[in-house]
Amino acid sequence: MLATGHVPPAPLDPDQVARSLLPFGSSRMLPRAAYLDAAVLAWEREHLFGGWMCVGRSTDVAAGGLAAESVGEYAVLLTRDRGGVLRGFENACRHRGHELLPCGGSAQAKAIVCPYHAWTYRLDGSLIGAPGHRDVVDFDKSALGLKPVEVREWHGWVFVDRTGRGVPFAEHIGDLETIVASYDADSMLTPVVHEYDVAANWKVVVENYQECYHCSNIHPELCRVSPPDSGENLEQDGNWVGGWMDLRPGAETMSLDGHSRGVAIARLDEHEKRTVMYVAVLPNLLISLHPDYVMTHLLTPLSSDRTRIRCSWSFPADVASAAGFDSSYAVDFWDLTNRQDWAACESVQRGMRAPQFEPGPLAPDEDGVYQFVSHVARAYQGSTDA
Repeated sequence: MLATGHVPPAPLDPDQVARSLLPFGSSRMLPRAAYLDAAVLAWEREHLFGGWMCVGRSTDVAAGGLAAESVGEYAVLLTRDRGGVLRGFENACRHRGHELLPCGGSAQAKAIVCPYHAWTYRLDGSLIGAPGHRDVVDFDKSALGLKPVEVREWHGWVFVDRTGRGVPFAEHIGDLETIVASYDADSMLTPVVHEYDVAANWKVVVENYQECYHCSNIHPELCRVSPPDSGENLEQDGNWVGGWMDLRPGAETMSLDGHSRGVAIARLDEHEKRTVMYVAVLPNLLISLHPDYVMTHLLTPLSSDRTRIRCSWSFPADVASAAGFDSSYAVDFWDLTNRQDWAACESVQRGMRAPQFEPGPLAPDEDGVYQFVSHVARAYQGSTDA
């Protein structure tokens, strides 16, 4: 989870961090300050978000297109040339640093033109021209290309390593490759995207995602189609945590009535057709793999107590493009469930502000939360390793 190289410990009480790493059943949640302190978020942005992180779907950047995606306090610029090659750059002009594209923006263009002084770059980042510099002695365009950022496409998601300090990407993904591959997510279409601003720390959102201990209390619709005490969490290689839950007999997928308005994904085995896999690819991508669709939550911390969440629903291309296809069976179910979760997360965030709040113990059903908390706590201790 950590970027490689020397990493200082997080600005937290080391004894409190160590309590989060005690054996499951004895451990505590992360220190209160980990969810409230802006200095901790600054450390996380530099070190937890300093290696590989997801910035969106491959389809967000069409051939001949540009997109600027947030990586915290600034954005990376993604380009895709007519040959389909995706590249990443720092979203800063080499002249005076003006953003080349507003964060969250996208465009179709043959070249990248800085809106400040019209310095112009090819989609491969090389400088084409700078107004007024034609006759400047020793002006070397070849030395003034955009600063590159490492980028990878993986099953239809785009990941960047903005610092160049991440572990090799295959090591970052680890054994998750074998779990995700059969869903063929790279060929899916994404007809619906919702965006939520949640008044909670990003870790509160991930912790909520990692357990269904709360489901009987706040998710009656979910419990009707999936037993909240079902499934199993996995412990395998890679910077991810997750596990699966069963569908109830007669339920085809996660929807309000348990019925699918799509079709089962072609290459799934019988177990995959009867379960939903929930995976948190650290630090900021939540992937929910259903028998007939894939839902993702992309997390962007805005402050220590606010997180922007981009939720998208993807379906096999032949299903999503069919006349009359209606994705609302999946979207309506999860929009309701999301809002139930966000209300709970915001209440947790408010509750942790109580002056005498102390992190509590985990329940036996919260082993998935323990896996995530352990990843973060080890990172907080600092390391010279990946």
